[in-house]
Amino acid sequence: MARVASDVRQKCAAYVLALRPWSFSASLTPVALGSALAYKLEGSVDLLVLLVCAVAVLVVHGAGNLVNTYYDFSKGIDHKKSDDRTLVDEILAPQDVVMFGALLYALGCLCGTLLYFLSTLRLEHLALIYFGGLSSSFLYTGGIGLKYVALGDVVILITFGPLAVVFAHAVQVGYLSVLPLMYAVPLALNTEAILHSNNTRDMDSDKQAGIVTLAILVGPTLSYVLYNLLLFVPYVLFCILATRYTISMALPLLTLPMAFPLEKQFRSRCYAKIPQKTAKLNLLMGLFYVFGIILAPPGSLPLL
Repeated sequence: MARVASDVRQKCAAYVLALRPWSFSASLTPVALGSALAYKLEGSVDLLVLLVCAVAVLVVHGAGNLVNTYYDFSKGIDHKKSDDRTLVDEILAPQDVVMFGALLYALGCLCGTLLYFLSTLRLEHLALIYFGGLSSSFLYTGGIGLKYVALGDVVILITFGPLAVVFAHAVQVGYLSVLPLMYAVPLALNTEAILHSNNTRDMDSDKQAGIVTLAILVGPTLSYVLYNLLLFVPYVLFCILATRYTISMALPLLTLPMAFPLEKQFRSRCYAKIPQKTAKLNLLMGLFYVFGIILAPPGSLPLL
């Protein structure tokens, strides 16, 4: 009995590991940001809608990670030295990954259905945004495989930035607005830094597998320049917001000391764990950004 329980625990741990939970800041912080913007406009948020929205975005993100694991393995991209060795080390079988991914997509669709009944957002708008995000999470490596033709960065920049923030905001207020697009920019840039650091780290193995990413196209030097832009431009935007509008927008600057070691490590081309460290920075910066918006005096921020 104890052995069975141990096997179950190991299997569950393997499924959790396959989801790459370290990357979930990329989906949770946009939901928090969109909800915070709705709070500033409406004066309240529906906590049940917030919870269902967060679960919906999270499971689609997790399913997208599983799709990435499956296709990277089937195309021979992942190997013994890869960061994701779920299938390489036979921790899970390919059919396990496929079934788990399908289950998560089904759960995401269930959450989308619940949001239709919980939110006043029109069905066509809800479906457009939600299934747009779901399709992007699959097509990143599944189907036509946008990641393999240097379009993965565009997908991530849009999906885990403006799209997720607009979705979280819309299900709260019941209509679509351009407002979240503007406020999503700093978070979107920082989230893209996670992917770009990941692709830069995997540049050699990706080349050998015959795929093309943005990091491969621009090379190591320009990849370093791009990473710095993605990392530090959000802080410039926060400085502008803090000096021109309200000091509460300086809160994300508290994470700036975390960014300099990442720049130094990237410059030295020691890419180990840089995506995970960038994701940690993304989570903390995103949370301080959300707090800054919530604490801003009424009318002090543009359009809020």
